[in-house]
Amino acid sequence: MNNKLHTLETNSQLASEKLKKCELCPRRCKVNRLKGQKGFCKAGVNPAVYSYFAHQGEEPPISGQRGSGTIFFTHCTMHCVYCQNYSFSQLSDEKEVTTEQLSAIMLALEKSGCHNINLVTPTHFVPQILEALLLAVQKGLSIPILYNTGGYDLVETLKLLDGIIDIYLPDMRYGDNENAKRFSDAPDYVKINQKAVEEMFRQVGGLAADSSGIVRRGLIVRHLVLPNGLASTEKIFSFISKNISKDIYISLMSQYHPVYRAHDFPEINRPLTKKEYEEATKLLFQYELRNGWVQESNIEMDSMLLGTNIKKM
Repeated sequence: MNNKLHTLETNSQLASEKLKKCELCPRRCKVNRLKGQKGFCKAGVNPAVYSYFAHQGEEPPISGQRGSGTIFFTHCTMHCVYCQNYSFSQLSDEKEVTTEQLSAIMLALEKSGCHNINLVTPTHFVPQILEALLLAVQKGLSIPILYNTGGYDLVETLKLLDGIIDIYLPDMRYGDNENAKRFSDAPDYVKINQKAVEEMFRQVGGLAADSSGIVRRGLIVRHLVLPNGLASTEKIFSFISKNISKDIYISLMSQYHPVYRAHDFPEINRPLTKKEYEEATKLLFQYELRNGWVQESNIEMDSMLLGTNIKKM
């Protein structure tokens, strides 16, 4: 913990400097957030928290029995037209807090018994989060810190988190930039996402759990299957298998539902079909990615799951 405290002291100062000319995310807006200027994400100088609670709906070794201490931040560096959290990620339902208050939230979640602190959509608030973590660690915060991100992260920002973040939970949302641009306004997503996940794996490695099966350290990659193959799932699994590790834990998500502005895009204006999800699941085995979770709704995969580490959520 002394090493983490020292790293926090150094890196929180380095990160705070970036607010003068914000380049925390790939947008590189270069606005001075310390003077009230706002860029693409619309985030200001103070962290904005939509809600926080003990989340029971994350992957089993993250939520465990007592829940994951989840903090949902307002705003986002992506503009996904189907975002289920659009009311606070896109429409900016402001609930600003101070870093002292954010620190108190973290300590309260730990006191309530949560297994970890789960920072959801944190990229644009990295400096404020580091400052809050420094205060919290000084007051005894000791549970793992989890970085839960859409995967549109700069390596240079992630390096400020090295030695601080224990668990990375990134999305690998798209395997091609055309759809990343069309549906998330992120035309350079693929290469940035790949480099980010490689850096995350370099920092924390494969999954490590305690004796009760709760994750203490490591990388879990989430992938949301989209209708009509628009996430390019096979390209993503091929990249993971060839460039990261076949042992990486994958959380394959089937809960896509057309919300927010999805009705403006006919190709995604419907739920995912069972067949589409089954095809994505088969790709896990094709690329020898045998660790992770599939959704409970995928009821016909029992025979394929036998003898593997792919489990149902």
